[in-house]
Amino acid sequence: MSTILIVDDEYSIRRTLGMLLKSHGHRALEAASVEEAVKLLDSESLDLLITDMRLGPDNGMQLLSEMSARGNAESIVMTAYGSIENAVDAMRLGAYDYLTKPINPDELLLRVNKVLEKKSLREEVDRLREQLSGRNAVRNIVAESPAMKQVLQLVERIRTQDIPVLITGETGVGKEVVARAVHAMSHRAKGPFVAINCATLPEELLDSELFGHVKGAFTGASQSRPGLFREAEGGTLFLDEIGDVSQRLQAKLLRVLQEGEVRPVGGGAPFHVDVRVVAATNRDLERMSRTGEFRNDLLFRLNVLPVALPPLRERREDIPALIDHFLAGLRERRGLPDLNLTATARRKLILYDWPGNVRQLENVLERSFALYPGPLLDAMEVVINPGSGPDTELDDPSELPLAEVEARHIRQVLAAQHGNQVAAARILGISRSTLRRKLQEMGALPASTPGPSRELG
Repeated sequence: MSTILIVDDEYSIRRTLGMLLKSHGHRALEAASVEEAVKLLDSESLDLLITDMRLGPDNGMQLLSEMSARGNAESIVMTAYGSIENAVDAMRLGAYDYLTKPINPDELLLRVNKVLEKKSLREEVDRLREQLSGRNAVRNIVAESPAMKQVLQLVERIRTQDIPVLITGETGVGKEVVARAVHAMSHRAKGPFVAINCATLPEELLDSELFGHVKGAFTGASQSRPGLFREAEGGTLFLDEIGDVSQRLQAKLLRVLQEGEVRPVGGGAPFHVDVRVVAATNRDLERMSRTGEFRNDLLFRLNVLPVALPPLRERREDIPALIDHFLAGLRERRGLPDLNLTATARRKLILYDWPGNVRQLENVLERSFALYPGPLLDAMEVVINPGSGPDTELDDPSELPLAEVEARHIRQVLAAQHGNQVAAARILGISRSTLRRKLQEMGALPASTPGPSRELG
């Protein structure tokens, strides 16, 4: 059942249209003026507004402006003074349709059904888009290990909770990825997600960034600025590295969490904000609260829903899936669908301890494919330590198949000759055509149609 508001200063028209709509299963409300209609706009959840253009001393355009500001219903305008100009003005303010009096009942019902169908379709699209956004955000969390599967389950469980979340874990474990998933799965998904790293800014600048400032609050403040709390209105503010915030700013953050108010730098009246705070840290806030470095009351406010992310070395089951996730991104960005790693290269990545966690793994893949063309990289071409050239900490050759040993030797010689196939073939004691054939078999060169070749050098 749809709720429809009829606004007309003539009682007989309101009552006739109301009875018509009720007979077709709708809930009809009536108002004789803009003032009465605005009260109903604020108190009722409307699906459609049907308003006259002339409402005694008032104008229907005024009501359309009020409704447009609230964005809570579709509208149909009716008038006895039909004109192209009025129609254009009404459409500009968001009216779906335009009818002239006297109103034909069948035509009105047809228009009402069309606008309600359009509204229903748009709401369904919004709902599906919101679900897809949430699912995509969750898909970005690779969870093959039991520990990360528990994190995903927690994100799912708290989707209806509108309270602060504190995400803990080492640098690079993916705290912001989880924060974005928490936002995307919540009812705030349509609102903004605003992120700031609290460790990268000095105290005074962080104060202004978070809470805003008034014009003239400090040298260089040539105009007022709202601040990130107000920019995140209706959404989520992600405070990364919250453990690095000063004691003074901790007190201001506590006030926001307790009172829902932000006071900008330089004075002025406080602003009410509707923001969910998700914070993250790689520090031990409980220890810091015991030593007085971090406010105990702020920790209680932030740590309502704790989410602990384990380091990558403790969830090696996630590494193969992370490799595939990052390779897929590289293939798409570079337009090279054949980019890949050999089995030994993957094994090397899986066995590494990753002190920099997920972020380091992503950087290693980016760097390795930048330094070596591929499309298939071997373990020696996966550069974990930048500046040292190809990594030589490989498996024992005696444990490898002959083809793998040969492939590694060819790659090492080719890398030493900076990709010069002629020079590499000379060192290897084979012809260039043989080298190219072996590179094709290794996947380091695309297969080509055989043809006449000319040996050089």
